[in-house]
Amino acid sequence: MQYKTIVISDVHLGSKGSKVKELVRFLKNHTAQNIILNGDIIDGWQLSKGSKWKRKHTRLFKFIMKALENKDTNVTYIRGNHDDFLDEVLPLTIGNFTIVKDYIYESFGEKYYVCHGDIFDSISTHFRWIAKLGDVGYTFLLWLNKIFNNRRIRKGLPYYSLSQAIKSKVKTAVSFISNFEEVVSQIAADKKCSGIICGHIHAPANKIINGIHYLNSGDWIESLTALTEDFQGNWKIHYYNEFIAKETAASLPVFISEN
Repeated sequence: MQYKTIVISDVHLGSKGSKVKELVRFLKNHTAQNIILNGDIIDGWQLSKGSKWKRKHTRLFKFIMKALENKDTNVTYIRGNHDDFLDEVLPLTIGNFTIVKDYIYESFGEKYYVCHGDIFDSISTHFRWIAKLGDVGYTFLLWLNKIFNNRRIRKGLPYYSLSQAIKSKVKTAVSFISNFEEVVSQIAADKKCSGIICGHIHAPANKIINGIHYLNSGDWIESLTALTEDFQGNWKIHYYNEFIAKETAASLPVFISEN
């Protein structure tokens, strides 16, 4: 499928939980004029703690480099909190590849403030040591999620985000997400934008909050989601599981009854 814009975030390349193989498979079947990499594409925190960069983690950048060979494709990389090492080089533009902290995306007469979202998270911004402590617990949760899904795969069952399900039942997590969405939507309004496109909290969304179009691309660790904008200006959340289900159904043989 061809789109005007595809937004992905929170791939966390370099971490064990990154579903980069699935992401590349999705991108090979969904192309766009604009690709927005909205932060935490590379997980510098995990790499600094000894996590190893694997060959599969390079696949995404090979795909991006190939896309950049097409002069009609623009790639914008937004700096996130886990890839804050980009502060040393941004802003940077090389041909149709740009690295920035944030920017305003204009399309079909609408303005969207694009940012990763961590700058509005006081925990990540002002109490980095607490955020890293939370990252340890989150890493454990992802490990548990992997064990759970390995068993589901052996039983022929589809991927299920156990970590997302657990977070959705924790009142503090639900409250944090709600507060985050309210804050970033207000920031977009303050910037005279009609919408905001972000990531960071691993919670995909496409909704209106106080008159602001709030879009969150989710992640490629838990929810495995991406945002797309078609050539009429319509935005949609794509779930990898739904994409695979449709692809599998399309490949099944069709039997025609002779009766």
